[in-house]
Amino acid sequence: MLANVRHLLLGSPLSTAEEAHERLTKVKALAVFSGDALSSVVYAPEEILLMLVVAGSAALGLSLPIALAIVVLLVIVATSYYQTIHGYPSGGGAYIVAYDNLGVWPGLIAAAALLTDYVLTAAVSVTSGVAAVTSVFPGLLSYRVTLSLLAIVFITWANLRGVRESGTLFAVPTYSFVFIFFMLIVVGLARLTTGTLSLASAQTIPVVGRGTQALTLFLILRAFASGCTALTGVEAISNGIPAFEKPEADNAGRTLIAMAALLATMFLGITFLARSLSVVPVENETIVSQIGRRVFGHGPLYLALQAITMLFLVLAAQTSFADFPRLSAILARDRYLPRQLTNLGDRLVFANGIIVLAFLASGLVVLFDGQTHRLIPLFAVGAFLTFTLSQAGMVRHWHKEGGRGWQWKAAVNGLGAVTTSIALLIIAVSKFIQGAWIVVLLIPAFVWMFRTIKRHYVTVAEQLSLERLSPGKWEGLASRKRHKVVVPVSGMHRGTLAALRFARSLSKDVTAVVVDVEPQVTARLRERWPTWGHDVPLVVLESPYRSTIGPLLSYLDEVDWREPERGLAVVVLPEFVTAKWWQDLLHNQTARLIKRVLIYRRGRTGKDRLIIDVPYHLRH
Repeated sequence: MLANVRHLLLGSPLSTAEEAHERLTKVKALAVFSGDALSSVVYAPEEILLMLVVAGSAALGLSLPIALAIVVLLVIVATSYYQTIHGYPSGGGAYIVAYDNLGVWPGLIAAAALLTDYVLTAAVSVTSGVAAVTSVFPGLLSYRVTLSLLAIVFITWANLRGVRESGTLFAVPTYSFVFIFFMLIVVGLARLTTGTLSLASAQTIPVVGRGTQALTLFLILRAFASGCTALTGVEAISNGIPAFEKPEADNAGRTLIAMAALLATMFLGITFLARSLSVVPVENETIVSQIGRRVFGHGPLYLALQAITMLFLVLAAQTSFADFPRLSAILARDRYLPRQLTNLGDRLVFANGIIVLAFLASGLVVLFDGQTHRLIPLFAVGAFLTFTLSQAGMVRHWHKEGGRGWQWKAAVNGLGAVTTSIALLIIAVSKFIQGAWIVVLLIPAFVWMFRTIKRHYVTVAEQLSLERLSPGKWEGLASRKRHKVVVPVSGMHRGTLAALRFARSLSKDVTAVVVDVEPQVTARLRERWPTWGHDVPLVVLESPYRSTIGPLLSYLDEVDWREPERGLAVVVLPEFVTAKWWQDLLHNQTARLIKRVLIYRRGRTGKDRLIIDVPYHLRH
């Protein structure tokens, strides 16, 4: 029953062989990976104006020069990441680049900053989308947290269905958003040129803090720092290169150029219209909504603008849902996060990472009461820290690689590193009191967590290692032939040897079984088996859908039918026990899952099965 419901909601399982067909075209990839960057054109201009308006309406004239400076920075960063894509076509982004070229600690700092940024991106995207709704229907303002949580549930469901399906689902809102925004800009500029568009009337709703401060350099820098949220998400494409159709790097590079061009044009267009129409931030209505009413009136086009903006902003969280699970899987592969995050789900997506992100983003929405302006100060620190580390790593990469024109490539990335580091300093200082201090503390906490998990996995590997152990030492006494004994194994280590020794003490008819979920692990087990497995045969069970339980149950049923004269069918389960309870959370619970399934399932011939755990205790 549960399986039927699961298939109804998420779709039928996809075999590993179908992974190549789940790749994204450039059109769909732009929708999947550009949502975060393109959505910033809604709130980044507003954040600039919110900073400047405290110095009075006259200060708003600086919004356009600040926007131009941010676009120049965008061009530098996009050019740098274009080189990163071709320098590291396997993906991984800032974490891989910094780890390979600057060392372990810079790599972990980059990873921590990226993960933090992805969680914030998801929260900001959905809350800003809900703000577009409440601008039209103020009565829904008290339900913004509930609406944001529902949006996160929807995006989580869409991503659990698979990469290709989510790309199809998000393509229509993305391109509708681009179309309606370009229409807003073009019609607005045309009406300004012809003189049919008047300036905004005096605001009836007060602006918080308007005209209460002097226009200082620090205030201008704060406005610049707020507007730099427009650059968050630029790195997303470099992290998701493996999701593109072949040639992956070329397609990713072209998609990055298209995203940067759209972002720069839309960002400058909205900022110019806001300045030309003398639009200022007001309570309970966004800048885009005000511009839309001035340009389109209160008719269908305005309602379409708000509806499409709301839908796109909510779905812009897709960028995080595409990259957070992928980066988490890379970190888990390197043993810095729980290895369960490397598991591909039924639909060939990192389902555990998607669910973790959904819970973290939901927590932020509740904690900050669904208010975008309270989340924005936390937003850009992580992004610009990763920009800086990635570009600095690329400078080292080109220097080590050499080749034709490496000096020019290094110079481009060096310029990117310098400019983003200056922007990072400005953002950290100007936004520190407003909430950036939270991110400054979170990133070291994440790094500490990474190192703690890594130490645990290294300790476990050392204690399970076959090094300095003679193959002959593990052999036990030959036992009388009584029962058929099956030993499910996942790898060759000391825990496996203990289980095999015990199994051979029970019967001479012992068979080891491995389900081929990870071909590389299975190949390594086959290589070591002749040395350590001795006379115990090893059976490899194919699993096209990456299921461990199904192929194992089928094999046990086959044994029951083939050898009905046997007594009890004994299943001996190797299992290592961690020294501390929390360390157990970092390991797959496959042995326990097998045990739970077998306890409540008799063999097809009616025979009982004896399930025996053979624990191997790890030391502190």
